[in-house]
Amino acid sequence: MIVEGTVLRGPEYTPVEGRVVCEDGHITAIEEERVESDRIVVPAFINAHTHIGDSIAKEAGRGLTLEELVAPPDGLKHRLLRESDREEMVQAIKRSIQFMHAGGVTGFLDFREGGADGVSVLREAAEGLPVEAFAMGRDELAALEAGDGYGASGAADADFTREREAAREAGKPFGIHAGENRTDDIVPALDLDSDYLVHMVNASDEHLDRVEEQEIPVVVCPRANLVTNVGLPPMEELVERTTVALGTDNVMLNSPSMFREMEFAAKVTTLDAPEVLAMATRAGAELMGLDAGTIEEGREARLCVLDGDSDNLAGVRDPVRAVVRRAGVSDVSEVLHPAQHS
Repeated sequence: MIVEGTVLRGPEYTPVEGRVVCEDGHITAIEEERVESDRIVVPAFINAHTHIGDSIAKEAGRGLTLEELVAPPDGLKHRLLRESDREEMVQAIKRSIQFMHAGGVTGFLDFREGGADGVSVLREAAEGLPVEAFAMGRDELAALEAGDGYGASGAADADFTREREAAREAGKPFGIHAGENRTDDIVPALDLDSDYLVHMVNASDEHLDRVEEQEIPVVVCPRANLVTNVGLPPMEELVERTTVALGTDNVMLNSPSMFREMEFAAKVTTLDAPEVLAMATRAGAELMGLDAGTIEEGREARLCVLDGDSDNLAGVRDPVRAVVRRAGVSDVSEVLHPAQHS
């Protein structure tokens, strides 16, 4: 398969005119030459943190605090999850996965409520779709065995030492919420030597120094943090210290659109467009263990192709900045997954 257009090439996402050649699910060549195409070829996105079960409760809970919305076991989302039947859940999650794919996503990491059964619901919803659903199981150790990792609610909720050790023994990642609306759960999360942290809105300089020292990646979800009124993560400081990935968090609060998340992150920080694009592509791919996230020879062929002549993108002078700050789902003309290139 050959894809032509303006290619955002390499780890710096340098715009070059030419074509990407794909064979057997991998990029085999990037040929720089003049082509007759207005398309913009971008690495496909990885949504690094979702709670996709919330798809059964979109825009529920107006006016509630973060704890009233999502705190286990009796937050609104957990009550609604318990009240939903399996088929309703499967279909709601499937619709959200299809929306993500239409917006250029080929993989996502989900903190999957409901134990091992919750993991099986996600597996069923994702079956046959060209998107990897990476299940970070929760609520019981059986969810770790059934899933791809373990996603802990937060160190203030319970002692997750047993789950951390089990994940290490299984060779699977352990992620944990930390510093979202409090500070007392950050040090315990760091002490667990977690594989990655989520949020870190309330991290101090001392916390950030430990993140850097321990080389722990962080996933930030700025739109969700804003809407739940807990503040914004120190994204610039985090990017200086560690790998930072971007996630859309609770589907009940925000659409799982990486375009919206990138635009928001870019406009509330001083980060450059390539830095934000890396958060939405390469950093998430690393968390999932994918050899993807940049357009380079040998990498997996995960590509999002935009119509550079859409009413929204026609006349763009800086394609990287346009992808991050301006593009949207309606500008996507094609999303390519490795299985489609073989």
